[in-house]
Amino acid sequence: MKKCVSFLQVTLALMALAFSVASAYDPSPLQDTCVAIPEPKNAVFVNGKFCKNPNLTVAEDFFYQGLDIPGNTSNLVGSNVTTVNVVQIPGLNTLGISLVRIDYAPYGQNPPHTHPRATEILTVLEGILLVGFVTSNPDNRLISKVLYKGDVFVFPIGLIHFQFNIGPTCAVAIAGLSSQNPGVITIANAVFGSNPPINPDFLARAFQLDKKVVEFLQARF
Repeated sequence: MKKCVSFLQVTLALMALAFSVASAYDPSPLQDTCVAIPEPKNAVFVNGKFCKNPNLTVAEDFFYQGLDIPGNTSNLVGSNVTTVNVVQIPGLNTLGISLVRIDYAPYGQNPPHTHPRATEILTVLEGILLVGFVTSNPDNRLISKVLYKGDVFVFPIGLIHFQFNIGPTCAVAIAGLSSQNPGVITIANAVFGSNPPINPDFLARAFQLDKKVVEFLQARF
């Protein structure tokens, strides 16, 4: 796969995001560090993760390597999200911030989804992206814009949003999120790919579709 962006560009983007996010959605920490550990032994439970003894923290607890490596976009939607949250960097625990790298194949998309616990701020490193979000009921307004290299766009917490690479070349973006674990709900997967499946008669009426169309969509997800 063609490498879309240099390591220097990724580094500069990360530095910009670090200074751009002014506040976090997660509760503020009450100590300098709370490095997440899998074992509750000799630890204090805070914000969904147990804390390592602060005296035992090391640089690797706050480090991640490899964000310069393009993700594999050979899939049905033509995109790949490389996540860097509290799972990858345990030192993010209680700090209320994380980030992702998003790679897009030509005309690839990051389909409509929502982050239930975070606002997202995205900057384009390479390519041209059509992005947007939809406001809540009853207006359901589409707020959308075409972004070019260096442009920045914000997706408010909880709102459905998307990105679409409208160019013939690959695209890359970096996004900061205001939670150590923002979560993601991809709309089509959640509605048509739930486990167990949602009753197709219900979905047919909810979406004003023929039941056979609903069953076809459920088979796809």
